[in-house]
Amino acid sequence: MTSPTIRATEHTIDEVFTRRWSPRAFDCTPLQESDLFRLFEAARWAPSAFNVQPWRFLYALRDGPDWERFLDILVPFNRSWAANSGALIFILSDRFMRDENGEPKEELYSHAFDAGAAWGQLALQAIHDGLHTHGITGLDFEKGNKELGIPPDFRIEMAVAVGRTGDPAELLPDYLRDREVPSGRMAISQLAFPGNFPG
Repeated sequence: MTSPTIRATEHTIDEVFTRRWSPRAFDCTPLQESDLFRLFEAARWAPSAFNVQPWRFLYALRDGPDWERFLDILVPFNRSWAANSGALIFILSDRFMRDENGEPKEELYSHAFDAGAAWGQLALQAIHDGLHTHGITGLDFEKGNKELGIPPDFRIEMAVAVGRTGDPAELLPDYLRDREVPSGRMAISQLAFPGNFPG
């Protein structure tokens, strides 16, 4: 297997950020609902515009009544490895700000951005708890909307496989094993600029 990427930071940060990565070698260990609720608790404290909190989470535990339905929404490649995870979560965002009766009053510009903030906190709490997550956008969104009864005001942002990791040599086919390492990141100088966007 390829040697792991050295995740060197340019500035001092908490190690939870560099410990988070997206493995595929999940070990088929079932999770408990309480495991997921800790992740949702971390996610619900994410910041959002106007404190609207547009994120919603639909979940299925491994071997539970919804497990196969959730897996079937993923494209075959992602289903092949996500089937070994302990739970699947679909992250949705509400596209609207709502009045006191729950009726849409105007579109929320940052609904997807805010749901992404919640996803980030969920992923970090998973690392803290000895779990890993892998975000998935390779799925059949139309099928997901229909199968999960999602109203048109809401958008599926992604699915997330959650679980404990194991030995890639035992859990993954040959063509995925070399990819089972934490990835590097672009330099800050490529991401942050004083003043205007660089020309």
